[in-house]
Amino acid sequence: MAAITTLAMTLSSGARVLIPDDVYGGTHRLFAKVFNQLGFEFEALDMTDLDAVAAACERGVDLLIAETPTNPLLKVLDLAELSRLGHEAGALVVVDNTFATPYLQRPLDFGADAVVYSATKYLGGHSDLVMGAVTTGDGELTERLRFLQNAVGAVPGPMDAWLLLRGLKTLAIRMRAHCEGAAKVAAWLASHPAVTRVHYPGHPDFPGHETAARQMSASGAPLYGGMVGLEVVDEGLALELCARTELFWLAESLGGVESLIEHPGKMTHASLIGSGFEVPQTLVRLSVGIEHPDDLIADLDRALSA
Repeated sequence: MAAITTLAMTLSSGARVLIPDDVYGGTHRLFAKVFNQLGFEFEALDMTDLDAVAAACERGVDLLIAETPTNPLLKVLDLAELSRLGHEAGALVVVDNTFATPYLQRPLDFGADAVVYSATKYLGGHSDLVMGAVTTGDGELTERLRFLQNAVGAVPGPMDAWLLLRGLKTLAIRMRAHCEGAAKVAAWLASHPAVTRVHYPGHPDFPGHETAARQMSASGAPLYGGMVGLEVVDEGLALELCARTELFWLAESLGGVESLIEHPGKMTHASLIGSGFEVPQTLVRLSVGIEHPDDLIADLDRALSA
């Protein structure tokens, strides 16, 4: 959140912001309950609908924040088109690339002005770091961000910086393992009778699959990340599944070497209750770690069948 906060502080009071309707709960909370008190206006909309984005841009926009794949429904957004629409309206275009990481997706190549990361997640990779990061190729924006970082104190300590550098050394190897494991877990979930829907960009019939294949790749081959969403028959089973797994740890974070499971409706996205942007209570989010996929599938099978 510090990265998005710092970028938002480059704008003037009264700025208008567009965010995805399926965005990390903390991002929605930041604009709905913090920056609104500073005079900012925001609109949340389905950014897979480019006509809706174009119409929103015509109403005025100063900052367009994209997140792809989104958290937690893994919607895939067309970064090139969003950048075009945002720039035509005079907006700063920012992409939250936490799920994909720079190993799989490089938003600056698609026209974004800046990219933000929760380095706590995949970049650190070991669930022992709290840090955010902003990258940009704009020299003027860089200088403004450096001033704001110094002014508000969003400066990491040396140990935090060391932990991030340690994690970056293995990012490529870990991301390949995350992607391979997630693909196998998602394929297995798609055939389970208790699972009503799987959210995973790697499935050919998933909305946005073709866009993901074009935007997300490593060494010339498409890869779809380590996050998987699944919906089950009812909320009770979703909660029981989160409580029953043994290899998947119950936790809100993601992107570590260990696999994590959570119930977004009651955890990471609980702040959306009453907002009109609630996530399904039957939804479970998986962060697939680097354990053997067969072991993870056996864990989910046992938990779903208990």
